[in-house]
Amino acid sequence: MKAIPTKIIKALPVGAIITCADNTGAKEIQIISVKGFKGTRRTKPCAGVADFVTCRVYKGDEKVRHEIHKAVIIRQRKEYRRPDGMRISFEDNAAVLVTDKGEARGSTIKGPVAKEAVQRFSTIGKIAKMVV
Repeated sequence: MKAIPTKIIKALPVGAIITCADNTGAKEIQIISVKGFKGTRRTKPCAGVADFVTCRVYKGDEKVRHEIHKAVIIRQRKEYRRPDGMRISFEDNAAVLVTDKGEARGSTIKGPVAKEAVQRFSTIGKIAKMVV
């Protein structure tokens, strides 16, 4: 997992239900925890674009339900600012299921993927159709 130059606003708290944008069989996933989150006392851990989260499958195939998975956030609705001044926001919140090493489990990704997620996890960029 590489560092990225952008400071991304964390907009997805623990418990948020987001769509799964790959073809692993999961439709919606729920965030359980955020890896590497540093926060103050009594604040919920939150995730943003290119964050590594632990999640459970909320809706989807029986093969992937009732299990704990790792995922990477690839889109968020809340806008964030890039170093060149451009502000980016997406239509929905979405994630992709990955292995413990950060390699994508599916073979295709539906919809656009944020450039920051591709910079941090290059294997996601290989199967993405569109990088914004």
